[in-house]
Amino acid sequence: MKKSILFGLFFMLTSLMYAQSPIGIWKTIDDETKQAKSYVEIFEKDGKLYGKVTKILTKGKEDAKCTDCSGALKNKPILGMQILSGLKKDGKEWNGGKILDPNSGKEYKAKMSLNGNDKLDVRGFIGISLVGRTQTWQRVK
Repeated sequence: MKKSILFGLFFMLTSLMYAQSPIGIWKTIDDETKQAKSYVEIFEKDGKLYGKVTKILTKGKEDAKCTDCSGALKNKPILGMQILSGLKKDGKEWNGGKILDPNSGKEYKAKMSLNGNDKLDVRGFIGISLVGRTQTWQRVK
């Protein structure tokens, strides 16, 4: 009996912790087409958040490569590619990192914030945050 109560309490605390954190798997939604594009797994490493593509949802693009990327990412598969890097918690936001758009090969400054428990507003921008665009990703359960 004690074990099941402890397990239930542990499960509830873990659920609450991750519900208030962007760590987990998110469905990316294109801000222009409103179509689901991929799953991105956000994880923590050395106190910073990173994200990699774990599934491509667009039919016919499952094996797409980043043809417009430069350097080591040129012509690499998008599936498995790290597209978010170095985001640090700052109050209710995570910022100071970068996001890669594998369709254009361009990298932008990034910030993100939770929008409730199951939505994540991810903003990529050039220079200042006013010059950019935001996507709202949905938590995958």
